[in-house]
Amino acid sequence: MSRHLALVLLASVAAVLACTRAAHAADCAQLSTLKLAHTEITLAESVPAGGLKLPAGSAGAGPGAPPVDYTHLPAFCRVAGTLRPTADSDIRFEVWMPASGWNGKFVGVGNGVWAGSITYSALIEPLSRGYATAATDDGHQGNPLDASFAAGHPEKLVDFGYRAPHEMTETAKAVIAAFYGAKAQRSLFVSCSTGGRQGLMEAYRYPNDYDGISSMAPANPMVALMVSSLWTGEATLKEPASRIPPQKFAFVHKAVVAQCDADDGVKDGIVSAPRKCRFDPAALQCKAGDQPDCLTSPQVAALRAIYEGPHNPRTGKSIFPGFEVGSEAMFPLQTMGPEPFGAAFTYLRDVVFKDPKWDFRSFDYDKDVTRAMEAGSAVLDVPPTGLDAFLGGGHKLLLSHGLADGLIPTMSTVNFYTALTKHAGRESRDARLFLIPGMGHCGGGDGPFVFSAISTLDQWVESGHAPQRIVVSNPPGAPARTRPLCPYPQEAKYSGKGSTDDEQNFRCAAP
Repeated sequence: MSRHLALVLLASVAAVLACTRAAHAADCAQLSTLKLAHTEITLAESVPAGGLKLPAGSAGAGPGAPPVDYTHLPAFCRVAGTLRPTADSDIRFEVWMPASGWNGKFVGVGNGVWAGSITYSALIEPLSRGYATAATDDGHQGNPLDASFAAGHPEKLVDFGYRAPHEMTETAKAVIAAFYGAKAQRSLFVSCSTGGRQGLMEAYRYPNDYDGISSMAPANPMVALMVSSLWTGEATLKEPASRIPPQKFAFVHKAVVAQCDADDGVKDGIVSAPRKCRFDPAALQCKAGDQPDCLTSPQVAALRAIYEGPHNPRTGKSIFPGFEVGSEAMFPLQTMGPEPFGAAFTYLRDVVFKDPKWDFRSFDYDKDVTRAMEAGSAVLDVPPTGLDAFLGGGHKLLLSHGLADGLIPTMSTVNFYTALTKHAGRESRDARLFLIPGMGHCGGGDGPFVFSAISTLDQWVESGHAPQRIVVSNPPGAPARTRPLCPYPQEAKYSGKGSTDDEQNFRCAAP
């Protein structure tokens, strides 16, 4: 067969597939009658380009997040429903499928904190890039900082822990096949925070659900993270003298950047090498009484505790890593009180101790940690030794984490990756970790952080070649700046020539 004829045939096949997909787009409403196990389809409608209408209060990316613009979405088929794999399950889901131009692939997305709603904003990028995509509320409806939904409902904790994303995935694949008349050729899961943990959980419990998983800042192990969040809040809330106002955290962050910025060899307003920094909070201690631009002795002790992270008072053993210097801007989210971070407080109060009057000051970081683990670790946590089937099957795991994350300590992911590679040996070639200097939790911060995890992961799965360099940029509206991310433990090193705002002037090298 000539090359010309082959190209003509390929073009003809592509045209037929495009026409088939367009024809199916008109049949979106018929999906309301689709019969799937323990599934109720509650909505199946064609949404015109820019015409998405969401219920009041559901259009944002999360509490406190700015409004999300859905007016640029292409036309798509929207399917929503409820999954009830157990008598106490109530898992809501949505599947969005391009009305035209489907690339034949599927992307699942996750949630934040304790979930409780569908993260509609996370569906924008995959749909806009031509992927069919799906999300779930993780089995309950409510405040993402409130774990009380699981009190007395062990099946709902299981739904949140691992069952809901798997059920969503299987259902989404069936809906996609029914709509397009063809199965998705590739499945990817891309998410951050709790969504990052969900991705790891999929790899752990359901290794064949996805061909590739991007797990950014995973909230894992989640139970130890809850203990960490309690520790962080308790450091400033247990005693009135220890409280650190938000403006003081901003002052501390400015001081840290001033001292630590150049530790990577480049003075650019980004703390890129926090482990090389020797910042001591005592350097900011007030000389004569409390002032806005200094820390009192109790505040110095509280900040040191946050950097140190929780440890067992009897053995001295670390329970969870502390936060990196440079992440101070986010500490107010966990220390505003009157109780510590709600996600941790409600888990311990309602699920572990089952006491509405529980006092966080009574928590014992020895015996109570064991109690907290027994209440949820088997359901919520992913061990780094548990991904053998996923990696052994040739699937790809893209890990990433911001070095200025003030909600989930960066070293938790570094420790996970280090243990994974040590255990997996040769199979760890299908796992990579990229640390993002200056980035906070899932975005924001002092450094460039914008990149497409979907495209990066998809290209890796397609080619079989792990990314050796990921270029990140500033978000729209900010001064132009690009930087390379390097596979851990490599770091980006400045060449000494050219602008430090151009990624081409950096190379990846050993630290």
